[in-house]
Amino acid sequence: MESIGVFAIAVFTGFIAINNPVGNVPVFLSLTRQADRPTRKVISKKATFTAFVIVSGFIILGKYIFDFFGLTIPAFKITGGILVFFVGFEMIRAQVSSIDNQEEVNFNEGISISPLGIPILAGPGTIVTAMNFTTNATYLQLGIILVMFALVMWLNHLAFLSSEYLVRYIGANKIVVIEKIMGLIIAIIGVNMLIQGIHIAFDI
Repeated sequence: MESIGVFAIAVFTGFIAINNPVGNVPVFLSLTRQADRPTRKVISKKATFTAFVIVSGFIILGKYIFDFFGLTIPAFKITGGILVFFVGFEMIRAQVSSIDNQEEVNFNEGISISPLGIPILAGPGTIVTAMNFTTNATYLQLGIILVMFALVMWLNHLAFLSSEYLVRYIGANKIVVIEKIMGLIIAIIGVNMLIQGIHIAFDI
């Protein structure tokens, strides 16, 4: 049972780092600035549910995707590690992505699907992280991964609903600091994935 608990904590930590609920708050506010409170609640529900369905598909079908395309675990870990590292690196540099710039577009509830649901919540980094956990995972571990990601999506939903209060009480500057710390953690996770892939590939 202890190993299951450790695995659950590792999965939760990985998801919470790559999909930072507090760090997503400024993006949510910018995309829904023209919406009223009830509409924001609906958008938050749709976005988190959409992200959960998309990532769950990769969690459940990850092994079949590997077999169908002839992917190898080392290649995936190396490629995924590089991708996750750059996601974290960009967070540390606090670069404004093209997704964030879409706040200038006229308000549309469709933002709950894109860009909020995908790729902000269910982005490449999140999908890569999910599939990384599914490699060689048992059915019990797959269930744990699904539960942990559902928990992270629920935390995102709560953060979105409390977005105005979070910015008011935490402060915009502190949110930026939190995002940079999460970026560092994500970059470290990416490097760790890269090292694991090289280790497996060359049997070091």
